[in-house]
Amino acid sequence: MIVTFTDFGAVGPYLGQMEMAIRRSFPAVPVITLMADAPAFDPRTSAYLLAALVADVPAGAVVLAVVDPGVGGERPPLVARIDGRWFVGPGNGLFEPLLRRADSAETWEIVWRPDTLSASFHGRDLFAPVAARLAAGNAPEAIGCRSAIPRRFPDWPDDLAEVIYLDHYGNAWTGLRAAGLAADTTAELAGRRFRRGRTFGDVPKGTGFWYENSSGLVEIAINGGRAAEMDGVAPGAVVTLR
Repeated sequence: MIVTFTDFGAVGPYLGQMEMAIRRSFPAVPVITLMADAPAFDPRTSAYLLAALVADVPAGAVVLAVVDPGVGGERPPLVARIDGRWFVGPGNGLFEPLLRRADSAETWEIVWRPDTLSASFHGRDLFAPVAARLAAGNAPEAIGCRSAIPRRFPDWPDDLAEVIYLDHYGNAWTGLRAAGLAADTTAELAGRRFRRGRTFGDVPKGTGFWYENSSGLVEIAINGGRAAEMDGVAPGAVVTLR
C-alpha cells in the first residue's frame, strides 16, 4: 500500500501524474490519497499534521509525503523507516515530529536519479518511483539509497500551539496533542476561550468548544457552526492552553 500526503490540491494534474508514475513501477499497488490539501508551501506545519494522520497507516505501508517548496534545491530526498512504516519525501523537516517521537527509525538519502528529472516535480519523477519500489519489497540500498543522518530541526516544538488546518466543516485543527490534558483545560484562540467537550452533542448549538479529534489533536469547533468564520481564526493563529 502507498498512502499519499501532499499539498497538491484535489484538482489539477499533479495527483494523477504522481499516481501514474507509481503504477508504471508497480501497477498492482493500492494507492490511497490520505491528504491532498496539506498546508501549502509549509513543511513545518504539515509535519505535525502528517504525524497525527499516519497513526492508522498499517505497518509495512509506504507514505509518500510531498510538501516541498524547496524542490530542485539543496534539500536532500529521503527515505525513512519509522516504527515499521516507510516514508518517502523531501528532507525539509516534514518527518521531524515523526522522527522525534519514534521508538525506532532509520534514514537514507536517495542518490538514484531517473533519466528524466523535472526540476520542479520530484513528487512524480523521483519520490513516486522510489515509493513504488519500496512497496514492492525492495530494500533501500537496492534502489539507489544510502544510509544517511538527515538534517534535524531541534528548534521546532514537540507540539505546535497553532491552528494547522481548517477542515471542510470549518473546524480548527491544532498541532497540540490532546492526550493527557485535564478535563478542565481551556483553549484560547483569537481572544476567545473554549472549554473542553467530548463531542458536539455535549454543548448547546452555536457554542464553541474544543475536543480531542479522531486524530488525537486539540480541535476547536462550534456546534452547528464554523469556527473558521470567527475573526482571527486562520492557519498559524496561536492557541494557548490553560
